[in-house]
Amino acid sequence: MFKPIPVAIGLRYLRAKRRNGFISFISLASIAGIALGVTALITTLAVMSGFQREIRDRMLQMAAHATVSAYGEPLTGWQQAVNTAVADARVAGAAPYIEKEALLSGARNQPAMVRAVLPDQEGKVSVLAEKMVQGKLDSLQRGTFNIVLGKELALWLGVGIGDSVVMTTSDFRSTPLGAVPQLKRFTVSGIFEAGYNEYDKGLAVVNMHDMQRLLRMGDGVTGVRLRLHDMDKAWDVARDLAVNLGGPYRVSDWTSENANMFRALKMEKTIMAILLSLIIAMGAFNLVSSQVMLVTDKQADIAILRTLGLTPRGVMQVFVVQGTLIGVIGTVIGVIGGIVLTLNLEHILKAIEAVVGLQLLPEDVYYITGLPTELQTSDVVIIAAVALAMAFMATIYPAWRAARTAPAEALRYE
Repeated sequence: MFKPIPVAIGLRYLRAKRRNGFISFISLASIAGIALGVTALITTLAVMSGFQREIRDRMLQMAAHATVSAYGEPLTGWQQAVNTAVADARVAGAAPYIEKEALLSGARNQPAMVRAVLPDQEGKVSVLAEKMVQGKLDSLQRGTFNIVLGKELALWLGVGIGDSVVMTTSDFRSTPLGAVPQLKRFTVSGIFEAGYNEYDKGLAVVNMHDMQRLLRMGDGVTGVRLRLHDMDKAWDVARDLAVNLGGPYRVSDWTSENANMFRALKMEKTIMAILLSLIIAMGAFNLVSSQVMLVTDKQADIAILRTLGLTPRGVMQVFVVQGTLIGVIGTVIGVIGGIVLTLNLEHILKAIEAVVGLQLLPEDVYYITGLPTELQTSDVVIIAAVALAMAFMATIYPAWRAARTAPAEALRYE
């Protein structure tokens, strides 16, 4: 009795049994459509966020959070750079590196990125040693000219442990016969599997001193790789390190080095969200239909309310409240359903595989064999807000039509 009149009447219309069963069916279809759309959207975005996180984590297991390198020439004072970096409380580890594109030749040829590291310091910036499936990273000892290959790269080259690989770089040296490219034979001493195609098929690792000798770099390196406690601060930490070193340095972080990939993943997620929002929009259109039929069914009630003093604005509020509550119910059901489905998606996938007797994500085909999910609060809030906004907009036209009802015309044949 303490509610505003439009709210009280709108709630009564929502609870009351309607004479026209078809209107009730359309209302239930509206609730189901909105709930289904919200559930599908929450679950899909959670799966896409989970895949993005999985790709990012696998990539950052092998890549540095940030790098600091010299412009166009080797970085000679890398020991000072490493000491300065580890003195920063935000830095978890630092190590020098050399990167060079080269052509590797085994049974077949394949271009690859060759990364030269110090085996005893590589663990500070990556988990390469933990990803070894054959051999050990410690086999990259100075002067041995050993090489560690990604699993896919080794398969493509047709080599295994103990085989030889010829590395050809773009650096030329002068000989009596003219300029010839740098060639060096390396022995395969290990194979790793990172679970990320860019590294498994395109990365080779050698000892840093051997690479310095091959490229005649002296004590220089390409730069210093950093691993941070908070990877979101990578750019700031790398920039501060470059400033403290006091020279012209090139600063890069994991977001800028992989900007195209993350931009593509974000665009894919956005497009998928827009497409799945059409399911919610379909439920909202059903809500428009049910509200229009309800207004037609309640013509006499609207006329009586008008004669009792309810203003057109009040009539409009009645149907806005009633329609919005339908949207709220559908959204709440959808949010609960989406969260429950997301949290149990892995078990549902296993149950489906057990029923059909088929592995949907086989390990020999996909790098990611499960369905990683990441339920983000911001996504759930945005989806719920969009669903409520669509439901509210769907009530405006029927409510406006109800407010224009003429009492005399509606009661003429009553």
